[in-house]
Parts: sequence; structure tokens; C-alpha cells
Amino acid sequence: MGQEQFVAMMPYISTDLVSLIAEKQNISEEDAIKKLYSSKLYAVLEKEETKVWQYSTHMLYSLFEQEEKNGDIQFPDV
Repeated sequence: MGQEQFVAMMPYISTDLVSLIAEKQNISEEDAIKKLYSSKLYAVLEKEETKVWQYSTHMLYSLFEQEEKNGDIQFPDV
């Protein structure tokens, strides 16, 4: 995927993930945005070359939860 396509997709990926975080954790979308954007996961997600953006929203949420619990992320072998 080219950088332009990646940049165009990121808002959709982020929006879906923020909605899921807000729903699962019963918090506002604003708080979910703050949590996501300050996470290690988001730092990796926003780099196209990591290919983390290819994961499903539920997989991304699982990784987000893992980071919150353990302070670290173990990415699955795909």
C-alpha cells in the first residue's frame, strides 16, 4: 500500500478502534481517543511499514487491552 492510501485509511481504522474502546470500557469517545493516542499500540499503528493497520479492529483492541494490563504488546505471528 502506498503512503497516500495508508494516510487515507488511518482515520477509519482509528475511528473504529476508538468506538470499540469506548464501548468495551464504558467511557466517552473523547477519553477513548486520549487513551488510544497515548498508547504504544497507536505509535506502532501509525507507521505503515509495521503492517499493524492490517489487523482487525477486534485484534487491535485485544492488543490495546494487553498493553493496558501488561504495559507491553506481544504481536501475533501472522
